[in-house]
Amino acid sequence: MSEDPYKGLREKLEDLTWPSVYLFKFIVPTDNQKLAQAEALFDATVAQVELRKSKSGKFVSISAKEMMLSVDAVIERYEEATKIPGLMAL
Repeated sequence: MSEDPYKGLREKLEDLTWPSVYLFKFIVPTDNQKLAQAEALFDATVAQVELRKSKSGKFVSISAKEMMLSVDAVIERYEEATKIPGLMAL
C-alpha cells in the first residue's frame, strides 16, 4: 500500500483551526483550457482569485483564498487540481 502523498500537508493543516481561510497557489501553462479548469476549482462567488502572467508569458500563477471547512476539503481540492495537465501546486 502506498503512502499518502499529502501526509506532510495534512499534518501541517491539522495544526490549524477549521473552518479557516486557506490560500491556494498554483502555476499553470498559459493555455485557455487549462486556465479555465484551474479557475473552475474555486467558487467564483466566494473565493478571491488572482491571476498573474509570468514575464515570459508561458505560465500563469493563480492565488486563491477561500473559506475551507476542513483539512479534508483542502486535500480534496489539491487532488482535483492534480487532474489538470501541467498544473503545479506550490
